[in-house]
Amino acid sequence: MTGMNPMRRHVAAGLLLGLSLAIAAAAPRAPAQSWPMFGGNLQSTSANPEPTGITAASLRRLRRRQVELDGVVDASAIYLHGATIGGARHDAIFVTTSYGKTLALDADSGAVLWEYTPASYRSLAGTRQFTNSTPVAAPDAQAIYAASPDGYIQKLAVSDGRVLWRTAITELPRREKIASPLKLFHGRVIAVTGGYIGDRPPYQGHVAVLDGRSGKLLHVWNSLCSNRTGLMSPTSCPQAQSAIWGRAGAVIDPADGHIFVATGNGDWNGTTDWGDALIELNSEATAIVGNYAPTNTAELRARDLDLGSASPVLLSGNLLAQGGKDGKIRLLARGAMAGAAPHEGHELQVVSTPSGTDLFAQPAVWRQGGQTWMFAADAGGTAAWQLKGGMLHEAWRNDTAGTSPFEADGLLFVYDPDRGYRSLFGSGGLNVYDASSGKRLATLPCGPGHWSSPIVVDGKIILPEGDANADATRGVLDIWTLPAG
Repeated sequence: MTGMNPMRRHVAAGLLLGLSLAIAAAAPRAPAQSWPMFGGNLQSTSANPEPTGITAASLRRLRRRQVELDGVVDASAIYLHGATIGGARHDAIFVTTSYGKTLALDADSGAVLWEYTPASYRSLAGTRQFTNSTPVAAPDAQAIYAASPDGYIQKLAVSDGRVLWRTAITELPRREKIASPLKLFHGRVIAVTGGYIGDRPPYQGHVAVLDGRSGKLLHVWNSLCSNRTGLMSPTSCPQAQSAIWGRAGAVIDPADGHIFVATGNGDWNGTTDWGDALIELNSEATAIVGNYAPTNTAELRARDLDLGSASPVLLSGNLLAQGGKDGKIRLLARGAMAGAAPHEGHELQVVSTPSGTDLFAQPAVWRQGGQTWMFAADAGGTAAWQLKGGMLHEAWRNDTAGTSPFEADGLLFVYDPDRGYRSLFGSGGLNVYDASSGKRLATLPCGPGHWSSPIVVDGKIILPEGDANADATRGVLDIWTLPAG
């Protein structure tokens, strides 16, 4: 504007300011969004397909709010945008603590909006009987479904946390643990059971399907004594174990409603006993429609190398992956495992877990630009593969540990729960990578944990801290947001 008279300069500056404000006002904002279940969807892909407002350029500006919780959340959170609670609208976070308290919190202030405490809390708090489950929200955002370590699933009103129904899914909660997230499909709640640390029998892994409206237990598929339907006393089956305890629990194909689960150590005979196997059930969990077992199933059982230490990963209409405690990820064809007759072996491909050790975390699946990516993390590393030509091709790998990864806006968020001595050297915390290259962009400092993993949604990163195995009754929730303006 050199050479322009003062009045024209003032007018021009005003025009430029107005233009800048108009451009800013017209700039696209991240759409309001919710995250109603573990992984965000029935398949548990843990990849947010919508812009979140958090980018590589804004990571350094994130601010963390630490919220003290009335319990440890050794699991992930869910989130509802604009939920009606107490007669007002809130962006709300919902979590279940290890001893069964379910809390609703305001995502902006961290204030507790309501807290549900099961009657069993007083007798269980501080014991080894706990849950690592994540709740699931109803599609109308009027209710959530949550688990408690007394073996019950409860439907809670989003508005105030009151109980709408409670239903037991085990006859022996001291042995059968609800460790995995809940799912909801076509009005049916899907829950799974496993066992506690130490594998103390008797227990059997099973899939329970409940009516979301009434709480009626509709169907039970038992992974051992599977010729028996309904809820059974664990002592009444000669076989034990075969836990279903992967971090995603049951994963569901939204096209047909088929339920996929993987089991841990237990008897396998290909007819009534399905230990160390991957099972595809119909949508009612009344029949096996597909199955897979490694040819060394007996060895896996003998060496405590659960195939089902992670849940199945649905990569495409016909391809799925299954990790395990033996340090392997198996690529399988759904067509090759179809039918109730037993299927052993015939893997399309076997790749190593990120560090060749047990896989306890659930891989994330990212679909971008016509490509399908899979990300996994274990106690010694994080890795990425691309699915090309029906095979997994490694894209990058590092030696930084993590729990279940989460992709958003081309960024990969991986929580390293073991702060320990490594934090002195700049490691640990919530690591953020460029998803396609693996370049680490930032590490967001936070405390130690166990199985919890982040969600990135609606301009927020939400991560619980803490380890349920410590038997603690207090915990922390981290919420990162960008500063206003």
